[in-house]
Order: sequence, then C-alpha cells, then structure tokens
Amino acid sequence: MGEQKRKDTAKGEFIFGKKNYKFMLIGLACIVLGFILMSGGGSDDPNVFDESIFNFRRIRLAPTLVLIGFGLQVYAILLNPNKGSKS
Repeated sequence: MGEQKRKDTAKGEFIFGKKNYKFMLIGLACIVLGFILMSGGGSDDPNVFDESIFNFRRIRLAPTLVLIGFGLQVYAILLNPNKGSKS
C-alpha cells in the first residue's frame, strides 16, 4: 500500500524546472561555442609552422567560454526551481 502511494506522488514531477533547463541549454551552447572556437589552426604541410595556434581566440577566449559553460551547468543543477513559488 505504501509503495503504491509513493509511486502516485512521484508521477508527473520533473526534477528540474523550466529555469534549470534554460540555464543548461545556455551552458551547453557556451561549451560548444568554446570548442568550435578552439578547433582549427592546423597546417596542411607538417614542415610549415602555423603561428595562428597561439592567437587570443584559441588560447584565452575559447577556454574561458568552456569554463563559463561548465559553471553555468553547475549553477543550473544547483538552482532551486521552487524557490520563488509560494506553495
């Protein structure tokens, strides 16, 4: 009897709210954008060194975006979706 009641109360309730998923998608977009900015810069000829691998975009901007994205993911997981509601 107690197991049935527990199943009924747990039905239809999501762990995260709409706000959590919004922050998760923003964080995921930041991570993907960071990895896209980090990619490329290779040379077709292995005997030719390409200086573009050391530019600001690949060394500073892209890893910062990835870390911001991971921070947003942690924030989205820890965010309480029921904090503002009065029920």
